[in-house]
Amino acid sequence: MAEARGTSRWVVLTVLVLLAMYAVVPLWWLLVAATKSRSDLYSTSGLWFADFNLWQNLGALFTYQDGIFTRWLWNTAVYAGLGSSGLTVVALAAGYGLAKYSYRGRGFTMGLIIGSFLIPGSLLIVPTFLLFSRIGLYDTIWAMILPGMFGSFSVYLAKVYAEGAVPSELMDAARIDGAGEYRIFLSIGARLMSTAAATIFLLHFVASWNTFMWPLVFLKGAEKWPVMLGLYSWLQRGTDSQYDLTGLVITASLVSTVPMVLLMISMQRYWRSGLTIGSLK
Repeated sequence: MAEARGTSRWVVLTVLVLLAMYAVVPLWWLLVAATKSRSDLYSTSGLWFADFNLWQNLGALFTYQDGIFTRWLWNTAVYAGLGSSGLTVVALAAGYGLAKYSYRGRGFTMGLIIGSFLIPGSLLIVPTFLLFSRIGLYDTIWAMILPGMFGSFSVYLAKVYAEGAVPSELMDAARIDGAGEYRIFLSIGARLMSTAAATIFLLHFVASWNTFMWPLVFLKGAEKWPVMLGLYSWLQRGTDSQYDLTGLVITASLVSTVPMVLLMISMQRYWRSGLTIGSLK
């Protein structure tokens, strides 16, 4: 029995190491490649450093085409930040209402929300394109922000979390003290659902940061493009008279991961506090 247990432990450890390598090796290659010059990028090992050329690569990245990469970074931050903030507010309010209030048709509403999971997002591109073209939102920042503020999965996630995190007894006590429903939600419900809010915001922020198809359809001018679409345009061109655009794309990919890493680190305290609340219950 002990021998079998030891064998299974080694199997699990081996699988975890392989999965860790699968996740880390591409990031390591990106970090190494971003430090290389054009010649070293194509002539040296992809998994180890050559002459350190990162600062020159960064200078070329932020000066190419009058620094348009900075504009793309700003656009992406605006689209992802505003869309994710709006989605978080809408999802928390809707999920809280579905979890804590009884009304006629609540089951039907949940059925519609769950059923919407089965609809691929790509199917909504054409009708949304026709709608936005008609109301004048095509090729504007609102075409990127408004659709991101509504997501059925986020509502469902907030609803499930609110059922376990917001005690009905605490709401009843607040009502006895004279608090209104809006105040109860803002002062009690929203605070107890901070872990769900952080999760919803982060998931949507990462998805918005990496989005490609939506801006490809709804944005025309390069000044409005997000990072992923801009880097794709560079990659399609491949070379320039002075720059190796493949190298610029690699360096830009490394730079564009930094905001998401910082966001993940900054939001750790919300998940830690959420686990603490769960343990106290």
